[in-house]
Amino acid sequence: MTAATKTVKKVAKIATPKTSLKDFDMRVGDTVKVHQKIQEKGKTRIQIFEGMVLAKKHGTSPSATFTVRKNAGGYGVERIFPLYSPIIDKIEVVRRAKVRRAKLYYIRDKAAKEISKRMKMEMMRSDSNEGDTAEEVATETKAE
Repeated sequence: MTAATKTVKKVAKIATPKTSLKDFDMRVGDTVKVHQKIQEKGKTRIQIFEGMVLAKKHGTSPSATFTVRKNAGGYGVERIFPLYSPIIDKIEVVRRAKVRRAKLYYIRDKAAKEISKRMKMEMMRSDSNEGDTAEEVATETKAE
């Protein structure tokens, strides 16, 4: 077999839908866009779910799944997608990340800690702003 025929066979293997997902290089830590078909009132539309891949399970078996997490309106939203689902139209890798873990479940706690830290900072700012207005009022009354 020559090199040209080998490459043709590889291209044909990737072109089929199931093997294209099997050979698809999506890793944990990547930010992906999952294009999902949604059926509403007899019409089909595509909805995009963009987030970070937290976990991949079961390798390339027919029951393989991957978990994607995104932040929407200050809340963390996670979805578990079957890799070979007919509902998934396509998967795009938006950004790659170098991670040192196979599962990134610690991101859940990290995000919660970050949100609580922001809330504390906002509370402190609002308290300090209220204190400034009270001091300004007190200095204005003394000046009069």
